Amino acid sequence: MTAAENVCYTLINVPMDSEPPSEISLKNDLEKGDVKSKTEALKKVIIMILNGEKLPGLLMTIIRFVLPLQDHTIKKLLLVFWEIVPKTTPDGRLLHEMILVCDAYRKDLQHPNEFIRGSTLRFLCKLKEAELLEPLMPAIRACLEHRHSYVRRNAVLAIYTIYRNFEHLIPDAPELIHDFLVNEKDASCKRNAFMMLIHADQDRALDYLSTCIDQVQTFGDILQLVIVELIYKVCHANPSERARFIRCIYNLLQSSSPAVKYEAAGTLVTLSSAPTAIKAAAQCYIDLIIKESDNNVKLIVLDRLIELKEHPAHERVLQDLVMDILRVLSTPDLEVRKKTLQLALDLVSSRNVEELVIVLKKEVIKTNNVSEHEDTDKYRQLLVRTLHSCSVRFPDMAANVIPVLMEFLSDNNEAAAADVLEFVREAIQRFDNLRMLIVEKMLEVFHAIKSVKIYRGALWILGEYCSTKEDIQSVMTEIRRSLGEIPIVESEIKKEAGELKPEEEITVGPVQKLVTEMGTYATQSALSSSRPTKKEEDRPPLRGFLLDGDFFVAASLATTLTKIALRYVALVQEKKKQNSFVAEAMLLMATILHLGKSSLPKKPITDDDVDRISLCLKVLSECSPLMNDIFNKECRQSLSHMLSAKLEEEKLSQKVTQLTGFSDPVYAEAYVHVNQYDIVLDVLVVNQTSDTLQNCTLELATLGDLKLVEKPSPLTLAPHDFANIKANVKVASTENGIIFGNIVYDVSGAASDRNCVVLSDIHIDIMDYIQPATCTDAEFRQMWAEFEWENKVTVNTNMVDLNDYLQHILKSTNMKCLTPEKALSGYCGFMAANLYARSIFGEDALANVSIEKPIHQGPDAAVTGHIRIRAKSQGMALSLGDKINLSQKKTSI
Repeated sequence: MTAAENVCYTLINVPMDSEPPSEISLKNDLEKGDVKSKTEALKKVIIMILNGEKLPGLLMTIIRFVLPLQDHTIKKLLLVFWEIVPKTTPDGRLLHEMILVCDAYRKDLQHPNEFIRGSTLRFLCKLKEAELLEPLMPAIRACLEHRHSYVRRNAVLAIYTIYRNFEHLIPDAPELIHDFLVNEKDASCKRNAFMMLIHADQDRALDYLSTCIDQVQTFGDILQLVIVELIYKVCHANPSERARFIRCIYNLLQSSSPAVKYEAAGTLVTLSSAPTAIKAAAQCYIDLIIKESDNNVKLIVLDRLIELKEHPAHERVLQDLVMDILRVLSTPDLEVRKKTLQLALDLVSSRNVEELVIVLKKEVIKTNNVSEHEDTDKYRQLLVRTLHSCSVRFPDMAANVIPVLMEFLSDNNEAAAADVLEFVREAIQRFDNLRMLIVEKMLEVFHAIKSVKIYRGALWILGEYCSTKEDIQSVMTEIRRSLGEIPIVESEIKKEAGELKPEEEITVGPVQKLVTEMGTYATQSALSSSRPTKKEEDRPPLRGFLLDGDFFVAASLATTLTKIALRYVALVQEKKKQNSFVAEAMLLMATILHLGKSSLPKKPITDDDVDRISLCLKVLSECSPLMNDIFNKECRQSLSHMLSAKLEEEKLSQKVTQLTGFSDPVYAEAYVHVNQYDIVLDVLVVNQTSDTLQNCTLELATLGDLKLVEKPSPLTLAPHDFANIKANVKVASTENGIIFGNIVYDVSGAASDRNCVVLSDIHIDIMDYIQPATCTDAEFRQMWAEFEWENKVTVNTNMVDLNDYLQHILKSTNMKCLTPEKALSGYCGFMAANLYARSIFGEDALANVSIEKPIHQGPDAAVTGHIRIRAKSQGMALSLGDKINLSQKKTSI
């Protein structure tokens, strides 16, 4: 036995605040003290021995004056004492005094108190001296027939450990335990006995299981778990046994224990790839997710379903269970819902997409105006995005989805409305046959839109895709309705001046009785005019946006009016109607410009918005063919280009690590998946030789706070064959770590030693826990406002190109640039970009890069500026800042 495999004794950590007692005082307390004094003295002896003291003179004292006592506390302490005290002489012989101890424990094994018997049996499991155990064997065997289950189950454990360590002391242990198992009724005793047979005599365990295989469902869950383990081991070692036991696994899927059902489903999947088996296992997983209340359990079991889906042969089976999977959406946890929707989206097909859409529509309607849970708004966004994806993949469904979703354009939650707007914009561009439906629905909800951002988007869609004379006229009507009475400045001044309006009311005040100087009564009443108190709320939406100083929407409105006016001119031949429509559009722009220059809005109009509106006025006044082409064709092409670029951007490839060279006899590469505290290595192993490689084994080791969970099983590779091997590594901290190893194999028919291919190291550092991620502009701004930790890093580099520096930062921090490529292209001497990343622990990290090129210092001047990092936690903000500083120093060398 090596030093690493030596028995580990019980460890007791006790602070030593005072000097340890002398051996003489301990001996005196053990001999002459009362039970309490002896107890305290024995505790001190145990602690001193654990701290390295020998105390050989106390051994006989304890045997004479402490061992005969019947106090239960003393007996428990003695079990610890005999476990840790040296029992042999320096030459390895058993101490003579231990014979007396052995006799005392023989009496304890026959003690009338069942707990003394049981604790003594547990103690015997730790003894490694055959001479001490041999005289106790008859008493241990007799405990198998004790009336109390606590004694019987510990007797089984004692027999198992003695048989494993000293088989000659009880050579008939498997037969003895088998007979005991047949007659035993207690679940815990049966479990221990069956566990022993699995490891000591597997054939006997199988024989027992064969006799009671139809009664397995009636067993306790602890025994059922052991039975599942046995079937798994046996069927993998001997595949011909599968038919014999697979029915038993099917039965255990109906167990009342969630743990048994989970293990049985996992075992069934490994034993059989038949569609019925996969369906039964998947159905079991789904039931577990729905019935279990713990969200962590739900996520773990969802991962098992996702693993099933990744197998091509199993995916078709799971597609039939999509509706069952959607039952998991009843869980309020957002992460569970997110995974469930993603799984359902991966499994959806033309056969079940209609049912999926119906369920998702019902879920969307449920979330309408419901805020009982803090994640309701985020869940609504998830549903909208899922429906969006379904509609893009299955255009036939878009007509059913769009009317339901467009109701949310008037939602108070801007994020959900923005997702709907993005979906509608893409749908109206992709599906020509739905344009009339979308425009019609958009006109219905247009007046109810509350958010200025959504209003701008809706204006753009209406201006771009209204193609008939009637629709164009309807858009103009809705705009006039949303803008209110014009000219705006004059009407607002009249209101401020208090001139009566039809909506104002004249009321008579309450009659008051007054006393005059003469002592007579007089009555007084007054006429008063009152305007509505909620003046601002009663304003039409567009008018309210403008008076609040948001003139960017006015620029959008001007573009929309220009588009529909140019299109109206092309559709209508009558010159009078053409001029009337164009004049109305120009009047609206002019009155908005007038309002912007006045003092009525909370903020004045910006020069950019003035330029835009003025440009549109000029375009309408001239109506040149070139401008018509730009406004009505080029804009739509730009949207098409943007959608195409977005699709290309989403096709991200995984990170792959090459472990061996292409010329090695075995080629290996690994996908490194970092997931919470786990690192999963999915290693592709390719036999590049013409020989059969036997016992091909991936051997891994770790450096740092990493721990290999299990050793991958060896496999056989045919010539030019390949296989995937998965290895799990536990992460104890976010410190740097290294995974290294090799692949060893035997060549069929060769007499040489094992062959070895050394693998390249896989380095794990803090950046492996930070991954590029995507969020919308609205989400970025919201998080930027909410996060309280900011770290400002000054740019210090010798790089001279702005774009090169930005790419260097992205590479160093694993962040993703959210600013579009178009906004970063060109050269103007400065650059601003937003970056975003998310850690595997669910932490968001935001960064804003503001850099410039000081042109006055010459073409070789280095980039200057700063990077602001914001995060919810201080650690994330500091870690990213340190990483940027470190990478800048490397660049500066």
